[in-house]
Amino acid sequence: MLQVQNLTFERGEDLLFAGLNLVVYPGQKAAIVGRNGVGKSTLFNLILGKLEASQGDIDFPSDWQVGYMAQEVEATDRPAIEFVMDGHSALRQVEANIAATEEPQKLAALYSDLEDLGGYQARARAGEILYGLGFAPDQVDQPYRSFSGGWRIRLNLAQALMSPADLLLLDEPTNHLDLEAILWLENWLRQFQGALLIIAHDRAFLDNTVDHVLHLSGEQARFYRGNYSAFERLRSEELERQQAMASKQQAQVAHIQQFVDRFRAKASKAKQVQSRIKALEKMSAQTMLHIDSDYRVSFSDPEKVSNPLFSFRNLNLGYGSATILRDVGQTILPGARIGVLGANGAGKSTLLKAIVGDLEPQQGELQRGNHAPIGYFAQHQLEALDSNNTAFAAMSELRQDFSEQQCRDYLGGWGFDSRMIARPIRSLSGGEKARFVMAQLAAEKPALLVLDEPTNHLDLDMRDALALALGAYAGAVLIVAHDRDLLEKIVDELWVIQDGSLQTFTGDLAEYTAGRLSMSSTNDTAEEPENGLSKKDLRRERAASREALAHLGKQVKRLEKELERETQTLQTIEGTLADEKTYSELSPEDLNSLLAKAGKTRQNVEAIEEKWLAAVEELESQENA
Repeated sequence: MLQVQNLTFERGEDLLFAGLNLVVYPGQKAAIVGRNGVGKSTLFNLILGKLEASQGDIDFPSDWQVGYMAQEVEATDRPAIEFVMDGHSALRQVEANIAATEEPQKLAALYSDLEDLGGYQARARAGEILYGLGFAPDQVDQPYRSFSGGWRIRLNLAQALMSPADLLLLDEPTNHLDLEAILWLENWLRQFQGALLIIAHDRAFLDNTVDHVLHLSGEQARFYRGNYSAFERLRSEELERQQAMASKQQAQVAHIQQFVDRFRAKASKAKQVQSRIKALEKMSAQTMLHIDSDYRVSFSDPEKVSNPLFSFRNLNLGYGSATILRDVGQTILPGARIGVLGANGAGKSTLLKAIVGDLEPQQGELQRGNHAPIGYFAQHQLEALDSNNTAFAAMSELRQDFSEQQCRDYLGGWGFDSRMIARPIRSLSGGEKARFVMAQLAAEKPALLVLDEPTNHLDLDMRDALALALGAYAGAVLIVAHDRDLLEKIVDELWVIQDGSLQTFTGDLAEYTAGRLSMSSTNDTAEEPENGLSKKDLRRERAASREALAHLGKQVKRLEKELERETQTLQTIEGTLADEKTYSELSPEDLNSLLAKAGKTRQNVEAIEEKWLAAVEELESQENA
């Protein structure tokens, strides 16, 4: 077992651990969680011997092999698959000994060792790991240095997985993975036999991979049995005994509850109501944890909004003569919540770049409304920050209407204390830079937020705060993210990019995920003809069906928004008519006009509701066909 006793460690003036104790047994899979800066990665480095504690001991059996995922590796010309196989150091040592030995008797023993270590299957195993993490067959022999930063991180992860470890340490393994690769990694880790310590900020991923949670807080560590959701429940119960239930989620809960109350009795809306009831139940389990968070974030609502914000027809998108996406046609309406899904390299970022204006379409029309300012988040913006500037100076320049105290308070809500805002931006961590870029976007009053993997480097508290802020934000959101928990909380429309095309997915995220898992398990199975149709005809038929469902889905959402607007208008008028002052202060002509408007609006509500119900029934009949 891994045993940490009375561990004390300081980083500069900050005391990270004081008398910390923990035990990890063989076979345990534990997530290490806590706020950014609490010392999660530092604990890894202490276990690996890269840092030395000022007090305490870290012990594990001398014959234990420790595997870990390196964050930075010197670029080499070593082929990708050879780099991955280097993770099995014992195997590489035996191979080196074989190459240096000529004595037959020693060679026989070495070849026996090679077989015991799985040497004859090692290349196939390395290839399986690479393919699972998204590498194409023609990439496995390419040199390490030819890959971009995100793909190098995948190679580092693959090398760690190749190690026959008794203890495996993984620090943010999902940051540069798409959803398909995350699902593969979850399955791999569930089958892993050794002890696992993992740092990650993806709630769904942790729920599917760990059986314990190690919570770092206040210079101490505490183990909780169960996955991350179980930890949230237990932690919430602890906090609930200490203080009253928080109301930070009030806006989002009220919005969902209003939908549930309104449509609970309508059988045709049962599926949507049930999904929102589940969301409410899940949020209630997390509420107490938000009390423990210092984040107070929100996005400024747009002042004017075009309808539609964006529309594009027959778009071809790509680079140079290479076309990535063909015949793209979609519309983004005010208030939309769209998640963009697809494998790495499918074209998600290409689509986002075209929308924000960083990429000119090769063909087709992209129309942008007059009142459609965009707030764009992408990883490259973290590096584009003025590294010599301070967060306080940069925010003061952006929001010149802020007083000094308003600027401090605003940045404080995003997790920046008085010391952090005075430091050069270059001294901030990746998570802190990501929070700062997000804070800048939130202050700009965009009509559309375009977010490309916004949760990379963000801790779980910040992800929860971000979900709440996006839920209350009045503008539209278009997001690419692999954090399923975040997508489930904020997204109500899914766009899927696959095989060079973009389609609307009519189901929810759980259905999409189940479909990807099913597709992965049957990927090598030949398709049988259905109803006498060829595979090509079947694909055309299914594409036409998806297109019809997508059209109906858009119609339902449009009618829902119209119904919501008209209902709000009617409620405002009826509120005015319920006020006694209205009858004494308005002239007879104005009062009659108001009464007529109320009647007309009531008729509109009824007419839109009838259309909406008909559209929902048609959509459900098509889905069940």
